Amino acid sequence: MVWDEWEQLKAEAAERHTLQMQLNQVGEDPGGGLGGIRSSKASWTHAGESVGKLAGDARKALSALKHEQSGAAISADVLSGSAQKDVYQSWSKYIARVRDRCVALQGLLEKTGNDQFKNDDAIRAAFNDLAKKYEDTDSGGHDRRAR
Repeated sequence: MVWDEWEQLKAEAAERHTLQMQLNQVGEDPGGGLGGIRSSKASWTHAGESVGKLAGDARKALSALKHEQSGAAISADVLSGSAQKDVYQSWSKYIARVRDRCVALQGLLEKTGNDQFKNDDAIRAAFNDLAKKYEDTDSGGHDRRAR
């Protein structure tokens, strides 16, 4: 049984490697797109829906975090209470940024699928702007001042 699973994992890895090699060999065409690669509205829509589900999960996580924190009755006078409050605030901020990023990305994916961008350069610029906006999203759970 274990040997069969190992053989299956090796076969899947080889298949992924072959696909990656094929993608690496696809060059850019003069129009700025990737030669030989096509996309569909359904693919972009599905990607947008998936990211939208992540945003929903982040909303649920924020709600649960807030609920658990409100029931804690933490005193700022107690060192552990102060630390817990700091962790809560850090994670709350981080999860909110993740949620906001998912919502923004969902919109871009859906706009791309609906051909609302004029060309590949406009799509690339929109995604680059999103990356710049969220490049400072801290990983949370720690105090930057401690570095």
